[in-house]
Amino acid sequence: MSALTSPNITSSHFFFTGLPGLEQSYAWISIPFFSIYTMVLLGNCMILHVIRTDPSLHEPMFYFLAMLALTDLCMGLSTVHTVLGILWGLIQEISLDACIIQTYFIHGLSCMESSVLLAMCFDRYIAICNPLRYTAILTNTRIIQIGVAVIVRSFLFITPPIIRLKFFDYCCPHILSHSFCLHQDLLRLACSDIHFNSFYALALVICILLLDSLLILISYILILHSVLAIASQEERLKSFQTCVSHICAVLVFYIPIIGLTMVHRFGKHLSPVVHVLMGNIYILFPPLMNPIIYGVKTQQIRSRIQRWFSLKEN
Repeated sequence: MSALTSPNITSSHFFFTGLPGLEQSYAWISIPFFSIYTMVLLGNCMILHVIRTDPSLHEPMFYFLAMLALTDLCMGLSTVHTVLGILWGLIQEISLDACIIQTYFIHGLSCMESSVLLAMCFDRYIAICNPLRYTAILTNTRIIQIGVAVIVRSFLFITPPIIRLKFFDYCCPHILSHSFCLHQDLLRLACSDIHFNSFYALALVICILLLDSLLILISYILILHSVLAIASQEERLKSFQTCVSHICAVLVFYIPIIGLTMVHRFGKHLSPVVHVLMGNIYILFPPLMNPIIYGVKTQQIRSRIQRWFSLKEN
């Protein structure tokens, strides 16, 4: 009996699903995926470069934007090698250790993105609701503290269930349902007791993603209340415009998560291709869209990019 069909045999390798039924079209499918990854890398690198090289952008709002761009850049880098490797026929499997490392970074970066979006919302709340104390509250030291807290919160809390994945026995066939490794995929293949991981994952979703989204919602209710109290319609509009980019980034992050969750929960009858595509949308859509959103909606970023390209042309 082959290693892929023999039950309850512990293996150190897992096999990627890819896009079932579309194997003959992988070369063509790789073109849009390669283009998207290129845009993710170039877009976020450009945001980081503009913020780093322009002293006028060394402000709390843009420091948080740099954290978001760095998170998105790392998210793209954590999956590009497996997704494109499958489509180009370079890889079909991954070792358990490499799969666990990829799982750790994907979920850690997802938590980090949620935490950064919450920090950016806090920035907008202070700027609009308490503008006179903005510079006193969001000092460079405070921003560094927030950045460290974001990293520790994101990667420390997910460590216990990720470490336990190393010691599970996995039932064959070891076939992953995505083009990269996810915690729920490895749990699905585990023959060991997974109750701790299941409950811990649910607690993380509640304590990080759900709590962050709730705090963001409450913050925007308070922001809306403060904005509506402004007498000048022009000032009201200006205050709203400073929040548009962040609201779009929040929607771009949470909508794919909700969609992927719905597909996993209620889409058992759907084609495996739908699950794979939803997983890729969850991974790639925020890193792709955030540089576009902030490049278009944030006047300071847009003008710096335009000036940068005009200098290149001259």
